[in-house]
Amino acid sequence: MISFLLTVKRLLSGIFHAFKLKNFQVLFFLIVLMLISGTLFYSKEEGLSIMDALYFCVVTLSTVGHPSFEPQTSLGKIFTMIYIIVGTGLFLGMMGHIAYAIIKSNQKEEEVFLQKKNK
Repeated sequence: MISFLLTVKRLLSGIFHAFKLKNFQVLFFLIVLMLISGTLFYSKEEGLSIMDALYFCVVTLSTVGHPSFEPQTSLGKIFTMIYIIVGTGLFLGMMGHIAYAIIKSNQKEEEVFLQKKNK
């Protein structure tokens, strides 16, 4: 449990540091826009509840996939193909920025630790 909490702390710290980067802010905004548009589309076109539609959007963008749902309409299938291609790139770009921020944050912590140790 402690390791999980430390991992969550590092993730939140990385996200906080990543928000200082303009590119990350744009990617975050685009991901939120993708989630909203996908949720609205799947709830209207495929008849999913808001929660199920949002869940499907998140697992699709994170490349996990949903084992039991597939769009039933032709429009839903076309939308999903475009959604996957565009959304996966945006999501991976955002995750890359978070990973970069975590690494940079860890480097700064190590530098501070070494400076205190050398004094």
